[in-house]
Amino acid sequence: MSESVNPIREQWQSRFSFIMAAIGSAVGLGNVWRFPYIAYECGGGAFLIPYFTALFTAGIPMLILEMGLGKRLQQGAPMAFGSIRKPLQWFGWWAAGLSAGIVIYYSTILSWSWVYLFHSLKTAWGTEPELFFVEQVLHRSGGPTQLGTPVWPLVGGMALTWLSIYLILRKGVRNVSRVVLITVPLPMILLAVLLVRGLTLPGAMDGIRYYLTPDFSKLFNITIWLKAYGQIFFSLSLASGVMIGYGSYLDRHTEINNSALITGLANCGTSFFAGFVVFSMLGYLARIQGLPVPEVTQSGTGLAFVAFPMAISKLPALNAFFGIIFFITLLTLGIDSAFALQEAFTTGFYDKWRVPTEKLARYFVMIAFVLSLLFTTRGGFYWFDIVDKWICDFGLVISGMAQCLIVGYLYRIGEFRRYLNHHADIRIGAWWEWALRYFTPFILTVILAGNVMQEFKGAYSGYARWITLAGGWGVLLIWIILAYILWKIPEKQEQRTKNKEQRKKTGII
Repeated sequence: MSESVNPIREQWQSRFSFIMAAIGSAVGLGNVWRFPYIAYECGGGAFLIPYFTALFTAGIPMLILEMGLGKRLQQGAPMAFGSIRKPLQWFGWWAAGLSAGIVIYYSTILSWSWVYLFHSLKTAWGTEPELFFVEQVLHRSGGPTQLGTPVWPLVGGMALTWLSIYLILRKGVRNVSRVVLITVPLPMILLAVLLVRGLTLPGAMDGIRYYLTPDFSKLFNITIWLKAYGQIFFSLSLASGVMIGYGSYLDRHTEINNSALITGLANCGTSFFAGFVVFSMLGYLARIQGLPVPEVTQSGTGLAFVAFPMAISKLPALNAFFGIIFFITLLTLGIDSAFALQEAFTTGFYDKWRVPTEKLARYFVMIAFVLSLLFTTRGGFYWFDIVDKWICDFGLVISGMAQCLIVGYLYRIGEFRRYLNHHADIRIGAWWEWALRYFTPFILTVILAGNVMQEFKGAYSGYARWITLAGGWGVLLIWIILAYILWKIPEKQEQRTKNKEQRKKTGII
């Protein structure tokens, strides 16, 4: 089966640029606030065993699959899956659409970060950061049915977020190649600065000890293992078309296997490193408040926008400086993932209709900005929570399972493996086929079954059932319909002919 090459397709400036962009997409906000808390909750240092097991049995195989598929077919997710079987273009649009949905609500966290960056100048949250977050930043209403008016500082933060994404993507992946040389290493440097400061604080080692102390008894709990696999999928930007889109801009001789390994290890290493930063600060906060570390540790938004600001406000000096560093870190971590998610979706439009890059970026940003304004309202926090829950717990899990089965059973996976090994620094063996055909789909099926069972036990977070149906299942259903429409819109005749020739060359038809 020969390689498929699109001679007019834009390409990364180098393999290094591609790896940096892939790492930037994978390393995001979840590495700072999600991983450390899950690690603590799931046995501290013992959690690293299921976490790295998940990386090598599911994360790396899926990264190789997605990067390799994009590189070989020189197309983003919609047209790549359509090349395997024409009706599967619908699935490709649905998978890429998940990335569009994620970036629309994900931009909310960046909006909060812009607002906090401004308030860091005076550490305005004071000694009551939770009250500040709820009342002064979110102006949160009593529930999702009480949307209220937009919160204008959040609208401003949202506008800055989408403007940044547009400026980065309007000139295509070559511009991204230059941007990631700054946005990928910068947060690592800033995290190192925060760690150095954290380690000098009283109680810091209490927090780190708490973070690393293994509770091996938790390894016998199946839930811990499922959380490890869920974190790997969430963190590596899998199943949303991101790595397929990025891989489609690679040169035909670019190595994939080692690139995927580097990306996966860099992402997990960043998560582990961020844990030291977070728990050194939490240990300090626990010491000065006279509380055990578990009582100041909060998950998700509470860790990034409540507990950490509290620790910063309690620092003996340079509070504003370290507040600015922390929220710049969040912004630089988040922006790489944000423009990668948009690129995963808009690549499909370029592949199918040859819409110019600048026009794609402009129209997507305009539409997405309008849609994201829902999350800047007084009730927007609740809708953010609901949409995030359903896209991550159901959308990405279903998409990942489908990708494994499609490539594992419809794409002559043995020949695909030989293709990947042809230019490889590290050769992959039959274990890769076994993982994609059996192991990863099984794990994802168990995760999906657990999520469905949890859904039937009661409405999520106490929301009314119709709210979760509208904001959760409704979002997924709407995109199923839109993906079908995008599939059915015909390509330009010349593009249809070109794609058919490519499929013949690759032996797909």
